Amino acid sequence: MTNAKYSMSSMESMTLSIIIPVYNENVTILEIIDRVLDRPEVDEVVLVDDFSSDGTRDILRTIEGRDKLTILFHPCNRGKGAALRTGFAAATCDIVLIQDADMEYDPADYPCLLAPILSGRADAVFGSRFLGGPHRVLYFWHYLANRFLTILSNIFTGLNLTDMEVCYKAFRREFLQRMDLVCDRFGIEPELTAKIAKLKARIYEVPVSYYGRTYDEGKKIGWRDGIAAIYWIVRFGVCK
Repeated sequence: MTNAKYSMSSMESMTLSIIIPVYNENVTILEIIDRVLDRPEVDEVVLVDDFSSDGTRDILRTIEGRDKLTILFHPCNRGKGAALRTGFAAATCDIVLIQDADMEYDPADYPCLLAPILSGRADAVFGSRFLGGPHRVLYFWHYLANRFLTILSNIFTGLNLTDMEVCYKAFRREFLQRMDLVCDRFGIEPELTAKIAKLKARIYEVPVSYYGRTYDEGKKIGWRDGIAAIYWIVRFGVCK
């Protein structure tokens, strides 16, 4: 018998907040906003500019007040994790999904990401760039680093994820509200993974498409962030 708490009728009526952390994305910002707002699943978009210095803030000020769109501005650069915390705090919908602003991920994947939650089977859903979705062929060493970090994370969390570092993560908001998040930079990815695992949430993983950028095209994450990720994986793995 289906638990009434997770009945299909209640799941199908759930609303969706998209959180977009932004830093220096003047080339892609308007396109990604249009593509996200065009998705019929989306009820709310919370965009957090992390003190961009390339004109992105000026662009965003021209579209303030657009329907479904809330734009928040950090007074100084604090990092992706801090921007996500700001966005999570402002979200009001039942499901919260993270979307990067750089066009590497396709909002057309939202139905696949939402399906396990809407069916009442999941409390969180991770995308995966390694489960068969179309993806741009790029850096071999980045691929190895991602796999290593995912395996290390799995050792501490007991999960069997294939892509812990993926941007696309969707959560029932009540689970996000139970996490005390602290990471300011890219350590937010292992932190979210470790803390959702400790909440004993039902986690699903689904394939997503990936259109990665080169560094010349604006990719920001580097080897120092990989070293930092190891620290955060171990820290959150051993701390109760």
